[in-house]
Amino acid sequence: MHNPGTATPDRFPAQQRFADGAQYIDGRLTRGTSGRFHAVVDPATGEEVFRYELAGTADVDAAVAAARAAFPGWAGATPGERSDALHRFAAVLAGRAEDFARAESLQCGKPLKLSREFDVPGTVDNTAFFAGAARHLAGQSAGEYSGDHTSYVRREPIGVVGSIAPWNYPLQMAAWKVLPAIAAGNTIVLKPAETTPLTSLLFAQAATEAGIPDGVVNIVTGTGREAGEHLVGHPDVAMTSFTGSTGVGRRVAEIATATVKRLHLELGGKAPFLVFDDADLEAAVHGAVAGALINTGQDCTAATRAYVQRPLYEEFVARTAALMETVRLGDPFAPGTDLGPLISHAQRDRVAGFVDRARGYARVVTGGAAGQDELKNGAYYRPTLVADAPQDSEIVQAEIFGPVLVVLPFDSDDEGIRLANDTPYGLAASAWSRDVYRAGRATREIRAGCVWINDHIPIISEMPHGGYKQSGFGKDMSTYSFDEYTQIKHVMFDNTAVAGKDWHRTVFGDRP
Repeated sequence: MHNPGTATPDRFPAQQRFADGAQYIDGRLTRGTSGRFHAVVDPATGEEVFRYELAGTADVDAAVAAARAAFPGWAGATPGERSDALHRFAAVLAGRAEDFARAESLQCGKPLKLSREFDVPGTVDNTAFFAGAARHLAGQSAGEYSGDHTSYVRREPIGVVGSIAPWNYPLQMAAWKVLPAIAAGNTIVLKPAETTPLTSLLFAQAATEAGIPDGVVNIVTGTGREAGEHLVGHPDVAMTSFTGSTGVGRRVAEIATATVKRLHLELGGKAPFLVFDDADLEAAVHGAVAGALINTGQDCTAATRAYVQRPLYEEFVARTAALMETVRLGDPFAPGTDLGPLISHAQRDRVAGFVDRARGYARVVTGGAAGQDELKNGAYYRPTLVADAPQDSEIVQAEIFGPVLVVLPFDSDDEGIRLANDTPYGLAASAWSRDVYRAGRATREIRAGCVWINDHIPIISEMPHGGYKQSGFGKDMSTYSFDEYTQIKHVMFDNTAVAGKDWHRTVFGDRP
């Protein structure tokens, strides 16, 4: 079913809101200096909604300088002061929830109900979480671990953090980058994807309104090749945090190595969806469709490979295809829309290429085509189910990043877990079973940073997010993220009357 909807003229007045430019440096909007312009395009209509001048290297230098200047004051604030500012920040975000939701749906094409019910509330909750967590940057207790010396550990901010965020969840990724960094006392320069800068800019403006000092949160909107690479390689940037594809992550790591800076990478995913023969089939089918189609499949934790034990296989395929066919494509701002467009026509063509090539070796059960005529101007692609592909085929092994689910059968539990682990990725996975022992084995043996049982996709601020293998390293969200954004210092006191005397005797013997 398809629901074209009616585009509303007041989706989001981007041209007026960002008339002063798409860079946010030292507490104010400015224009870029690259001399090159870029358009934000509504992927549902193909219409340009905002044109701006991209950031150049000079803008990156200015943002890093602002962050470096703000660092001593922000790092020197008490945890309570940073916490208070983040609580105010959460309140500002909550008060502007509708504005954020509309901007996110406009630039990404995701249904407005998804932005309203998932992206924006999740960001507000994450901000509130880090407001509390800012007061719990605990080290270890002091103690005498070596003779008459007292030792303790300080957890300190790193400095200026350079972060690069992707286009699929611009608001949430801005939050995941900015919040733990500044809660720990760092300052930050964030580069959003040039296609989706609107909510990152609103996020930085809200931080300023909440009383977070100028220079603590800065946004540079430019290309990865120019602004991104310059930010990663900048000598005054102490840490780089990147979310994106594994291929680009390798390039980021290569540049960061030259200055030996701290690195946090959240990269690609190819999440397995493992259905044992005792699973609740109806729940698994609904979980597969929701997990595969969330954000039009443009989610690194989306269910992409469903392995179904053979007794349930054909029924799972038939029921999943039937449910996919009820999903309504349409205008993201129309209330009845379930699935919006992909981010661009180029991405739609990329996804279509995977499916078209698979026709030679697999069965396309449903979908496998662009949106119908009423959606032709947008980057729409129908929910697609592919069955019976070989395990070593492209469509099983490569990250597609679209509304495509591949289903394969397995026989023994051993085989199912082996197949689930058989890609270079390890970001997320799910297992479906009524048997607690089967489920427990899956959580132990599947090599992924998150394993859901009888569910797929939910995340919470209190728990970490990050991958194994070529899905990267380091954690977003939760207090575990502070391990990324702080450094540990050992402090030791000599408690003897004559400081250093005993150690001197040990090394050099008795001397006057």
